[in-house]
Amino acid sequence: MKTNFESSAIDPAVKKAIATKVSWVGIIGNVILTLFKLFAGIVAHSGAMVSDSIHSASDVLSTFVVLISVKLAHRDADDKHPYGHERFECVAALLLAFFLCTIGIGIGYSGIKKIFADSSELAVPGALALVAAGVSIVTKEAMYWYTIIAARKIDSGVLKASAWDHRSDAFSSIGSFAGILGARIGFPKLDAVASVIICLFIIKVSYDIFMDAVNRMIDKSCSDEFVEEVKETIKKDPNIVSIDDIKTRMFGDRIYVDVEITVDGQKVLTDAHSVAENAHDMIEQHFPQVKHCMVHVNPTTEEDRINICK
Repeated sequence: MKTNFESSAIDPAVKKAIATKVSWVGIIGNVILTLFKLFAGIVAHSGAMVSDSIHSASDVLSTFVVLISVKLAHRDADDKHPYGHERFECVAALLLAFFLCTIGIGIGYSGIKKIFADSSELAVPGALALVAAGVSIVTKEAMYWYTIIAARKIDSGVLKASAWDHRSDAFSSIGSFAGILGARIGFPKLDAVASVIICLFIIKVSYDIFMDAVNRMIDKSCSDEFVEEVKETIKKDPNIVSIDDIKTRMFGDRIYVDVEITVDGQKVLTDAHSVAENAHDMIEQHFPQVKHCMVHVNPTTEEDRINICK
């Protein structure tokens, strides 16, 4: 199983460069796809395809948000933000979630109105809309994999949100394809049903993005696998008698670690401090995603020393 830190053993400058490159690829791809789907939807009289093009247009805006948030998140700490700016990514993800949810509700409302409209008033979509839906499915799925691989590599929450935005667009295009095909073979309301399906996909993705951002903002702990790896790393120091406690918390895409260790109570203060400093250095060097760790030293008691001797 891949743990949190494994995907983030990368220099911050390289991380920023990767996120920026992926974001620009997403913007260019979405602009082209949005214009093509909008053209196809209008010319072929497909409400589902027009809705799909609006979804793709939202991707363009969301990717710009990604670019801005990545730039802000990697600014150096200052007097007003002494712990850094990493949570700007969380704020951006929350904005994306809200925007996607709003778009989804609008598309769903439009689709429901058409479902209850008179069938004779609904135009049968042309073949171009069907072609556009097929192109969108393939393109958006490819963009999803391109983005999610990069997101996992640099462990970027907002880039993961952007990737799932691509995947939701691929799913919505599948719904568009089915609806347009159904409308062309004699069931015109299926085009409107496809719009409602698109709405549900968008709202589900917006919820997932929202919860991921919230978890990163409320200091959610890291995985058990990550904690165990930290323990195994500092246990290598023979001067550490035991590890009493480990607490972790997410801070945007970075991690804070608090560790309590027990060392020989007979050691002088400078030696005990050296043990703590060594544990601190091992954690921050072995886990690049750790922004800061605090090591607290507890001295062994007489009972501990007796047990060690046994």
